Amino acid sequence: MTFPRCGVNDAESHVSWKERMVALASGQKPRRRRKKRYLHQTGKWYKRHLTYRLVNWPWYLPQQQVRLVVKAAFDLWSNVSGLVFWEASGDPADIRLTFFHGDHNDGADNAFDGPGGALAHAFFPRRGEAHFDNDERWSLDSGKGRNLFVVMAHEIGHTLGLEHSPVHNALMSPYYKKLGKDFVLSWDDILAIQNLYGKPPRGPVVQLPGKLFARFQDWSQHLDAPERQESNLSSHYCWSFFDAITIDLKDNLYIFKGGYYWIVSKGGKATGPRPLQELWPRLPSTLDAAAFSEEDGKFYFFKGGRCWRYKGSSLDVGFPQKCSSTGRLPRHPDMAFYFQPLHHLVLFKGPKYYVVNEESLQVEPYYPRSVRDWGGVPAMANGAVTHPDGFVYFFRSDQFWKFDPERLQVVATGKWAPQLRWLGCQEAELNQAVG
Repeated sequence: MTFPRCGVNDAESHVSWKERMVALASGQKPRRRRKKRYLHQTGKWYKRHLTYRLVNWPWYLPQQQVRLVVKAAFDLWSNVSGLVFWEASGDPADIRLTFFHGDHNDGADNAFDGPGGALAHAFFPRRGEAHFDNDERWSLDSGKGRNLFVVMAHEIGHTLGLEHSPVHNALMSPYYKKLGKDFVLSWDDILAIQNLYGKPPRGPVVQLPGKLFARFQDWSQHLDAPERQESNLSSHYCWSFFDAITIDLKDNLYIFKGGYYWIVSKGGKATGPRPLQELWPRLPSTLDAAAFSEEDGKFYFFKGGRCWRYKGSSLDVGFPQKCSSTGRLPRHPDMAFYFQPLHHLVLFKGPKYYVVNEESLQVEPYYPRSVRDWGGVPAMANGAVTHPDGFVYFFRSDQFWKFDPERLQVVATGKWAPQLRWLGCQEAELNQAVG
């Protein structure tokens, strides 16, 4: 139940899908289903021009990029159907998109439960609403966090009258698809929307590949009006969670988000962002985890089942490697860091942690073990660093946990952006907004 999925009930989706496939195979018109589902009647809109409104959005995401995500999600459906969408300047709008915390008057069964589980749900025509969990960790790129574009496009499909599809790679599968390089919509998605609204009258179907939607942070240049400071990449990691963090022997912090990194000096001054490949050639566009080892003075990067090792900017011979198969390292680790008492790298993945030999990149004997060994450190953290004060700081979303390596327990918690000035987020306006 904790696996991220759509919260719309799909009890009859397989039945309706089977009826539609049988009808298409026989050349008959599919029978319209009018059974009650999800507190209302399914059906379709009886017009082809629809308006939408983004009511609110997560505080840590820039408004202009979120609006681009929403527009792209609607364009995805209009490119393959007879529908046309435009953003309404205010009420009323046919379709409303809203982010909520917990119970939001949709009934106890539809209350949002924070990270994981049901990320969103929507109502079929003609209520015209889609709701998203505001406590989820949303992302505008292919890095850590839930991809907002994929979830947005899926829920919009429901507002247009589409039920869940049993096809595994369909956008309308109840479990949200990953945004790969292939087409976002499957053949089943296209057939379903055209069954309701017909083919696009303005030309051939425009099928869009997923690689076009990998990085909405880079789309801001297409908007004319500049936004407030939250859209400024120079402090972007302060307004959001980051993908990874590490610290070198000179106490320089390296903070990673998407395809960029920032360097924060010992005095708390941040510089960046800079592209990852500028300093570390051949790295992927996003990272799962990063660590600097005090043992050999090298950087270690992890993405999927592969790992990279650099001395400065020079990639070691034989890298990247498939560390998940050769060294039993976990795929898509949550974080990595160098733990001084063990003189080894430590990787966290879900409820387990792994101690890794840097030279062989093999998991040490008797590991993995439970994260409970770490006395209050949360699972699924973004990253961790050992600060010069001797404590290890763990990070997840906008929170930090201060860990005492001698007592092996967490001794303090809080919000890192306003409280830990050494992370480079000391601007008064920013601290007030995040706090």
